[in-house]
Amino acid sequence: MKKNFKVLLLAVFVSAASCSFTTKEFDDPDKDKLLVDLITYVLERGHYNPADMDDAFSMQVHENFLNALDPLKRYFLASDIEEFAVYKTEIDDQLKAKKLTFFNKVYDRFLERMKEGQSYYSPILDKEFDYSKNEMIEVDYDNLPYAVTKEEIKERWRKQLKFSTIGNYYEQVEDYGKVVEDKEEDEEELGEDVIEMQAIHEKAKTLDAKVLAELEANARKTAKTSLDDYFNFTDDLERKDYFANFLNIVVEQFDPHTNYFAPPDRDRFDMRMSGQLEGIGARLQKKNDYINVVEVISGGPVWRGEHLEVGDAILKVKQEDEEEATSIVGMRVDDAVKLIKGPKGSKVTLTIKRVDGTIGEETITRDVVELAETYAKSTVITNNEKTFGLINLPAFYFNMKDYKERNAATDVKEEIIRLKKEGMEGLVLDLRDNGGGSLRTAVDIAGLFIKEGPVVQVASAGEKKEVLKDRNDEIVWDGPLVILVNELSASASEILAAAMQDYKRGIIIGSKQSYGKGTVQNMVDLNQWLRNNDMGDMGALKLTTQKFYRVNGGSTQLEGVKSDVVMPDRYSYIDVGERDYDNPLPYDKITPADYDVWDGYIDYEATIERSKARMAKSEQLQLIDENARYIKSRRDETSVPLNFDAYVADIEKRKVETKKFDAINKYDNKLSYKSLPSEVEMMRQDTVLREKRKRWHKSLAKDIYVEEAVNVLQDLKLNNIRAGKFAKIKN
Repeated sequence: MKKNFKVLLLAVFVSAASCSFTTKEFDDPDKDKLLVDLITYVLERGHYNPADMDDAFSMQVHENFLNALDPLKRYFLASDIEEFAVYKTEIDDQLKAKKLTFFNKVYDRFLERMKEGQSYYSPILDKEFDYSKNEMIEVDYDNLPYAVTKEEIKERWRKQLKFSTIGNYYEQVEDYGKVVEDKEEDEEELGEDVIEMQAIHEKAKTLDAKVLAELEANARKTAKTSLDDYFNFTDDLERKDYFANFLNIVVEQFDPHTNYFAPPDRDRFDMRMSGQLEGIGARLQKKNDYINVVEVISGGPVWRGEHLEVGDAILKVKQEDEEEATSIVGMRVDDAVKLIKGPKGSKVTLTIKRVDGTIGEETITRDVVELAETYAKSTVITNNEKTFGLINLPAFYFNMKDYKERNAATDVKEEIIRLKKEGMEGLVLDLRDNGGGSLRTAVDIAGLFIKEGPVVQVASAGEKKEVLKDRNDEIVWDGPLVILVNELSASASEILAAAMQDYKRGIIIGSKQSYGKGTVQNMVDLNQWLRNNDMGDMGALKLTTQKFYRVNGGSTQLEGVKSDVVMPDRYSYIDVGERDYDNPLPYDKITPADYDVWDGYIDYEATIERSKARMAKSEQLQLIDENARYIKSRRDETSVPLNFDAYVADIEKRKVETKKFDAINKYDNKLSYKSLPSEVEMMRQDTVLREKRKRWHKSLAKDIYVEEAVNVLQDLKLNNIRAGKFAKIKN
């Protein structure tokens, strides 16, 4: 099953919809059947493009539910799957008739197989693994056939447990046998890596056999403890938990952003929407048996400490008062989150498999997300005695109770005014990693750069399209504009970037295309449909109700915004966009809105071509692209050695291979950065803020994307001065 990122939601028009389109009564005494009735009815009448609940729909639900329950194919037998096959084309009919035959059959069998699996691991882990044996494990579980016999299932468990244990064993041998790294200062870095690899490998071979046996036994003990914890979690799960999972599989056939929220999940969503985020500040999703980072929350502990990035997998969790880490491989996301979250100020150590395949540990101090770090911030850039401004916008935020109290648009406007006072000659608006937010703020920000006109078109099912316009003829910034995007720029970010591109108001620099999410979701409280409800909280349904279109008529759905100047990054070849979801809504077009292209630039297209020519010659970009291709190649590898020597050699080989990519983070773009006077004044009293800005400026100094944005601004400025435009920047 493809990645199904439940992230980057456009937090706009979130409401308890009135749902006035029915007088139907929902009074089934069976809560599960009542939920099915409620959800299917709302979907069919409220979804922007409701899916046909037919045989094809049924087959997808069938496959995805089985995959969700048993992603590693270590529970169900081929005979079980054959038995379930009779329901492949019947699930749609069962849902319409409020029958749960398929779910009940699969659920009962799964509990039976889970109990059998629970009996397998202890006997396997009681015996020493033979790491001298040459064998591999295939981790491409999607293409793995189901086991025919229980003996085959047990063998899968053995290999999976050996795979889990060999990592623990390697870490302990490495720690125990690592040689002192007193190297000559003039040794080349690559030579150091080779020496270290050989030293660790040879030292491990010379360790006392008794010590190795103890380390191996301890590694198995750690694996057993993790599985004990895992099955303790699953033992606490109730039928309603599995049924909520099933309902989510059903509704996600409509589109990837339509989700059922059981009561606890809805509460967590409400907390996210209100900005009350606690823990480490990352959103997680399960892919096969791994818990992956799918979003880093701006202002959270992970973001502040640069601990994790999108695509990292969390393998283990260790509390500060514990000696051993708990493996979360195979664990449900909610259960993994319970281990990772904790009181503010407490520490948690995570074992991480990074995007590039390397494994390391990160110790994170839990905290709440600092809302101040989600707000727009700016810096003054100087280059060859020229002054430019950069505004970083992590999200399109707004105060849900009072839009005028604070929102992204008014903050960006204020930053522009401050930068103009410093003599800004060109502006970079950084929307990289910005997952969206309020549509209204996107429209208002666009209005800061154009006189007036349409910004985005919104289509609702069966209704006439709505054109959202900037109606304020004030232009706050009429100078050169560059917008930075990447694959994680989504929703409102794409609306703003697309509008500036369509108007030819700004030049878009970044990834080949942005995320590609062009839909709007509403949150519907399912309880509002019920009278005299004595069944408890029914949860909520988030469903797609509208679709965005650019002013030129094209959708941002799937295709996102294509950069004018494409610059590779580490995500260039891996699946992180809307197009990598299951069941995304299609790309399409509508009629364009009536708008006038910006006439403030001379040599606009030539500026883009000069930038492309510079980028084609950049050695730094070539290295970034090579790193992206390397990451893709490693992620595509599906065979892992279970021979210890081969396992060690593979890990150490990766360390050597990735060493040359360290140069990416040593790059210096030769630009100077300083905070605005108002912020400098604040930093005299706030040492934490001073340290944050110091870190930010250090990061910007390594950023080739910012460097090229400044180059483009200089070209636009020079060209237009020659043409008699922008001769004097207004303050």
